[in-house]
Amino acid sequence: MSKMIVAAMSAALMMGGSAALAQSTPSPEDAYLYIGWPNDGETVRSPFRVWFGLRGMGVAPKDIDHPNTGHHHLLVDTDLPPNDEPIPSDRNHLHFGAGETETQLELPPGRHTLQLLMGDYKHFPHDKPVASKKITVYVK
Repeated sequence: MSKMIVAAMSAALMMGGSAALAQSTPSPEDAYLYIGWPNDGETVRSPFRVWFGLRGMGVAPKDIDHPNTGHHHLLVDTDLPPNDEPIPSDRNHLHFGAGETETQLELPPGRHTLQLLMGDYKHFPHDKPVASKKITVYVK
């Protein structure tokens, strides 16, 4: 029986270890992600354009495994997701897996937060996440 427990624990560690390795795509040291527009504190009318800025790293569509690249995710009214899980895809986590670098965003009137997060080809944050500063916009 103890051999079965050891075998089960070894298998679990191997699976967990390989999953952790599969999830860690390194980011370039000098990668810098930012929202080019709108500016923090800006008042906008919906729909409005959001422009993504990135330096020190390339943009590639999802499923393209190329070093020092990723694709954008726009986080709306939410915090950064866990680094060891795929970035969710819902109304608060918008995926731009075709390599888009801007979007038109429609939000209801009021205060909203926006933040960009780069995801690797599997939609995981990079090892050393590449995220913009969280900004606040006011929608008329």
